[in-house]
Amino acid sequence: MNYQDKFLQYMRDKGMNVTRQRLRIADIFFALPGHHTLEELYGIIRQSDPGIGQTTVYRTLKLLCEANLALELQFGDGTARFEPISAKAHHDHLICQQCGRAVEFHSDGIEGLQTGIADEYGFKLLGHAHYLYGICPECRKKETE
Repeated sequence: MNYQDKFLQYMRDKGMNVTRQRLRIADIFFALPGHHTLEELYGIIRQSDPGIGQTTVYRTLKLLCEANLALELQFGDGTARFEPISAKAHHDHLICQQCGRAVEFHSDGIEGLQTGIADEYGFKLLGHAHYLYGICPECRKKETE
């Protein structure tokens, strides 16, 4: 089942209205790569459909998160970013504290450590978020110039 079918089913199961605006927002969101703030998404959506308001975009993003179709990510700068949950492998993030750049990475070693720690304490993992904060090479280079 694709994201559209899952989103439609979620809204119907919750007795919600399936609106053209919600479907348009979801289509645009899932077509974009990477992580996006509400403001970034709203700017893109407004270009194609000026009648969609920022509140509608925000509420639709929250619905996508509730439907387990999107993640709301906090990179430590006070601004939420949203990312589609897709079929791609789980990944973690390196975040530059100066420019805000986020780099996705996957580490079997980290995944194994997390599983081992959960097992050691008798936890069944349901999910996790792993962020590493630092300064990216471009910002470090600017510091030395």
